[in-house]
Amino acid sequence: MSYVNHADLGGLEGFGRVVMDDDEEPFHGEWESRVHALALAMGATGCWNLDMTRSARETLPNYDHLSYYEKWLAGLEKLLLEKSLVTHDELAAGRAREAPLPVAQVLRADQVPAVLARGAPTMRPANDAARFQCGDKVRTRAEAVSHHTRLPGYLRGKPGVIERVHGAHVFADRHSQGRGEDPEWLYTVAFEAAALWGQEAKPGDSVSFDAWQPYLERA
Repeated sequence: MSYVNHADLGGLEGFGRVVMDDDEEPFHGEWESRVHALALAMGATGCWNLDMTRSARETLPNYDHLSYYEKWLAGLEKLLLEKSLVTHDELAAGRAREAPLPVAQVLRADQVPAVLARGAPTMRPANDAARFQCGDKVRTRAEAVSHHTRLPGYLRGKPGVIERVHGAHVFADRHSQGRGEDPEWLYTVAFEAAALWGQEAKPGDSVSFDAWQPYLERA
């Protein structure tokens, strides 16, 4: 079965401008805050990891027709079904019809502030030396992959320069497949806008992107 990332929209036209509102409320209805709470609570059970949740949302076939928290809800339902934590009948009925399966841990209400404050740091000890250093010329992997990846389509096969070295971090591609954290070196790579957009690019503009080492090769 092929993996299609419906969220890989960077560099595509026809979606209009991104309008930012600094005063926008975090939730536009009570149901959105409930979805946020449900996703947080289920993520804390250890039944899946953050990269699995991203993969679940980004592969939704109607991704571009859903609002932000509709994506969260649909992705959560998808994971719950995949892990057999709910059934299709239970989702349709809106209530449990079978005895719940046990989970490894439960997030209690009084634990939420501390959990949110702690966050989820991804830096890990490195397994080997960094392959690249600041100033090195690199090129991103050109081929598509059949799994979740954080390398967007518009950056594939493009030349860039290492701008910063961030240490080793949980590698999202393998983490999303349940293959462990498998830490990889993470770099900020600067791409000249002309290399991405051609003659339409504004001279002197560049795009910086954080890329794991397996995404890169020497140029």
